[in-house]
Amino acid sequence: MKKLIAITLAVLMVFGMAACANSGSSDGKTKVSVFWYDAKDIYLGTVRAALNKELEKLGFEYDTQDAAADQATQMEQIKTAISGGSNMLIVNVVTSGAEGTAKDILKLAGDIPVIFFNRAIGNDGKDEAVLNEFKNSCFIGTDAPEAGHLQGKMVGEYVVANYDTLDLNKDGKISYVMFKGQEGNAEAIFRTQYGVEDANKVLKENGKSELVYFDPEAKTNYQVDQNGQWSADAAKQYMETNLISFNEANNNMIELVICNNDGMAEGAIAALQAAGYNKKDSAHTIPVFGVDATDNAKKLISDGAMTGTVKQDAEGMASAIAQTAKNISEGKTPVEALAAVKGEIFSIAKSCASKLYVAYAPYTGK
Repeated sequence: MKKLIAITLAVLMVFGMAACANSGSSDGKTKVSVFWYDAKDIYLGTVRAALNKELEKLGFEYDTQDAAADQATQMEQIKTAISGGSNMLIVNVVTSGAEGTAKDILKLAGDIPVIFFNRAIGNDGKDEAVLNEFKNSCFIGTDAPEAGHLQGKMVGEYVVANYDTLDLNKDGKISYVMFKGQEGNAEAIFRTQYGVEDANKVLKENGKSELVYFDPEAKTNYQVDQNGQWSADAAKQYMETNLISFNEANNNMIELVICNNDGMAEGAIAALQAAGYNKKDSAHTIPVFGVDATDNAKKLISDGAMTGTVKQDAEGMASAIAQTAKNISEGKTPVEALAAVKGEIFSIAKSCASKLYVAYAPYTGK
């Protein structure tokens, strides 16, 4: 009998140790792993710094992983985190807009709650199908079309107010270049579309000609970062090449620059400044618009080198993620956790209760 009791106690101890291991932390705290698609992304760098502070303030045990824009790397990082005892995953997925990738991550996670953020997880940016299938998941991001609409309105109003000054070759039209961050990315798609469409709507309402893409031979009305990194270098190289043929000397100067993010805006400005534009002593400043309202962009706007941007609230994004993680760690479901997030800039998507939006806002420094 004593032998049987001893064996039973030993078995219970083994199961107890296993339970502790699966809890993610020996003291019972939630162990969080945060996965970033690319540490070089300027906007996400601000989110990361803010999120780290929020998680520390809330007392979470956490680690962070950088996939360096490689989805296979991120999948291995997730596997390692799970086997290492993480019991909550916060994922900035590398392959944006790919339902299969998100489902693979959720299958790996099993019952572990997953908070996706910033980069769309569904085909064509439609995240609802994934979120409705996997109840242990939620998404925190932005209403993708909103940034494009705000940017387009901003661009249109600025062009209307400064039309004659911007029309350098006096042909009655404003020629523009559009820098797109990434093919297939929902935010890039809508910013590229509405940044021009909504600007043209404002122009037409005010009796002005619509914007004209600078290169009449182009197959698309945008130039895209082929590496999908929305980088300043990509925009700088494009702009340098553009200015070789399209310039004031040839009477076909690019008169407006629209960018999907502030990093690409910075690159375009660097090329323009090298060509003698957008400086304090320049004869002409070419208006440049971006999205994110990064610190660098705010400085460029203050200096007069950049015209405007759309604020994507990095601190707000971090706050929403951290609040949601805390709510889940206290026993709430992802849907309940999102509903309990507090702040005027947050709203639950009408199409899906497990999707939270962080609002955009125009920024011109005024």
